[in-house]
Amino acid sequence: MVARMPASSPRPRRPRSGNRRDETARLAVLHAADDLLAEHGFNALTVEAIARRAGVAKQTIYRWWPSKVEILLDTLVEDSDKRFPVPTTEPTAASIRDYLTGFARFLAVDPAGKVLLALLAEAQHDSRTAERLHERYLGPRRDQERDMLTRAVSAGEVSPELGPDATMDALVGPVVYRALTGAAVPGDLLDTLVRDLLRPRTK
Repeated sequence: MVARMPASSPRPRRPRSGNRRDETARLAVLHAADDLLAEHGFNALTVEAIARRAGVAKQTIYRWWPSKVEILLDTLVEDSDKRFPVPTTEPTAASIRDYLTGFARFLAVDPAGKVLLALLAEAQHDSRTAERLHERYLGPRRDQERDMLTRAVSAGEVSPELGPDATMDALVGPVVYRALTGAAVPGDLLDTLVRDLLRPRTK
């Protein structure tokens, strides 16, 4: 009787690297999209150009995103959260002013800030872009801003005469307008907006 050789133990499986490769490709697409937008503008931006710049197949992009607008929205959401998050600590008039300063800087110098301005412009004549911009970015961020302002009021730090949404519109509106027209946002403008609209508690 021939003795059976012991079965060789199976080789341990190598960890899959697909997720890492996917994340690398995803980030490459997002970076390529905002870079190309800054270089050539919204109308000249195409999925084909993004694929070439990112070094991925066009089919890969369409598997993850249905349109260039959705790519830009991903870029906008992620970079906004990193560059100028809405304060979650106990808000004060000073922290709200800092938030507005970060917003102005984001619009002026960050490629993702240009994405926001481009999507705002596109939303004026494309209802689907307007809807998706509100659903994915403007609406959720306004919820955070409203909560920030409400907490500041509850803490007695500010006492605006307008409601939360109207107050935030009045605070961010001049910042967006000046960015759209290519004008800088002077510090004294932010000081005046905060003083007159929020009426901070005097020490």
